[in-house]
Amino acid sequence: MTRDTLRPDEEIMRARFREREDRILENSQYATHSYETKGRERPMDPCPIRTEFQRDRDRIIHCQSFRRLMYKTQVFLAPAGDHYRTRLTHTLEVCQVARTMARALRLNEDLTEAAALGHDLGHTPFGHAGEDALRQCYDPGFAHYEQSLRVVECLENNGKGLNLTWEVRDAIVNHTGKSVASTPEGVLIKYADRIAYINHDIDDACRAGILRPEDIPHEICRVLGNTHGDRIDTMVSSVIAASDGKAEISMTPEVQEATDQLRSFLFERVYKNPVAKGEENKAKELVYALFDHFVKNPAKMPPLYVHMMQSGESVERCVADFISGMTDRYAIETYGELFIPRVWRGLHE
Repeated sequence: MTRDTLRPDEEIMRARFREREDRILENSQYATHSYETKGRERPMDPCPIRTEFQRDRDRIIHCQSFRRLMYKTQVFLAPAGDHYRTRLTHTLEVCQVARTMARALRLNEDLTEAAALGHDLGHTPFGHAGEDALRQCYDPGFAHYEQSLRVVECLENNGKGLNLTWEVRDAIVNHTGKSVASTPEGVLIKYADRIAYINHDIDDACRAGILRPEDIPHEICRVLGNTHGDRIDTMVSSVIAASDGKAEISMTPEVQEATDQLRSFLFERVYKNPVAKGEENKAKELVYALFDHFVKNPAKMPPLYVHMMQSGESVERCVADFISGMTDRYAIETYGELFIPRVWRGLHE
């Protein structure tokens, strides 16, 4: 059961948080106020010490899917080096960039932070190679952003979901592609995601020796800058300059064009680089093999997915959920246990 009312001391605390939020957002007619949320799918007791979006942030940070991001690929598959980005460090960088822009634009930082932290919860092992593999063996329409929404709505918390607010879920599922989030904070995540991965992927590619800073075309550097920090500052400042006091989040035309050119350059030199992507075909074959095995042996999946099948979900849907939640190393270990024979040792050896 939920409580409809708060104790007097709790009401005072909540009023204090609302007053603080109103004060911060008072000069922005486009900011999303937490107390005007469209709500959750299931009612919850009001929290006296956090706004609704702060609660969502905390639920995301404490969930299992968030912790697993530590061992999921960003660009380089299961990187051995300590300084390469993972899906978790990417998420934290997106959050930092998004909050910086939200603060400058006087938008709701709590909503921005929650959406940024949750935007990649459904990403597959082996990055986009794993996503492509599931499109081949499961569904051509499989997309990590829709899977992220499925994680927070259906899979986390032993199948109960995280019961997040509508605004956070809307931002998560619309953070990439042609779709557009319904709040300015949600739209910021799309820009923050691209700003973060373009720049940290350059950094990782240079560390890996497959790219040099001087390889970036001069015309792009002229607009965006020559260093990691300069490029991020230029892109972030461009979004702020183009969006301040406006209903639409955008980037100034010159910087937008240079950013698009830099992204295209990365696709040619990094994302399609045979050195950086040399193991992707193996990763895809691994996903195909796991998918085929668990479709034929669904009872060997963890209880959550077996229960989902018993509740009416298709076997293929549950297997896709199970595999997409795997970390790189867990997928590799599972494949090894299933398909790689162990060396026999005698009982007395």
